[in-house]
Amino acid sequence: MPILTEHRSLANGVEIPVLGFGTWQIPDGDDAYDAVSAALEVGYRHIDTARAYGNEASVARAIADSGIARDDIFLTTKLPAEVKSYDGALKSFETTMDALGMDHVDLYLIHAPWPWNEQGADYRSGNAEAWRAMTEIQQSGRARAIGVSNFEVADLEALASSSDVIPQVNQIRFFVGNTQDAVTRYCRENGILVEAYSPLATGSILDDEDVQAIAGQYDRTVAQLCIRYALQKDTVPLPKTTNADRMRENADIDFEISGDDMATLDAIRDDKRD
Repeated sequence: MPILTEHRSLANGVEIPVLGFGTWQIPDGDDAYDAVSAALEVGYRHIDTARAYGNEASVARAIADSGIARDDIFLTTKLPAEVKSYDGALKSFETTMDALGMDHVDLYLIHAPWPWNEQGADYRSGNAEAWRAMTEIQQSGRARAIGVSNFEVADLEALASSSDVIPQVNQIRFFVGNTQDAVTRYCRENGILVEAYSPLATGSILDDEDVQAIAGQYDRTVAQLCIRYALQKDTVPLPKTTNADRMRENADIDFEISGDDMATLDAIRDDKRD
């Protein structure tokens, strides 16, 4: 599966594998440990977690037990969305590093521009303070790259006005029918890599008849088509599954969606999945 060995360069020159393995909603303990262990055995070298997922320790244990050199694995984790201060960000990072038992992470993200229970609230000043801490963490070498998640254009513009350091990544919910065109355009124009979480719309897209029809033209599954679509939209997809066979399927995407079929997929809009 060649895709598992391919990389892209972030704006700061750090190399990131073009396909990741997401761990959102995988419980801590054996579930997270076994899933990450299986993903690494399949060949994934890009693992995405977050302090809010509650599974950092199990993810790290699977990495440590894999026998794979730490430098060969790209690990992302995230600052909890409710942490909006300089001191709080530094303290939270130390908590994360204690859970991971590592000396660095490859990518550290602000999980959201607002606390989850205050979606849409104005936390521009808090994000600026947290970002100041994150830039210092990056300068120390304990995070090779830094970025954000769930940030829209206004959030990114506010952060840019507060710092000379632009996020290297913006991780957003992205899939066929929900491509967040304004924010992806802004990121592309400003050298910010977009990561696509939930590229399968948390499973709701798998029964879409229009998408099934296109997948059938390529003798591929809907999952394979959707992950390939995210790649061809210049994002780094982060599919999640606990099934090793599905992990292999998700990485078996050595095919090309035609321009016409990409346009058809671009035109799909489904409010149920937005």
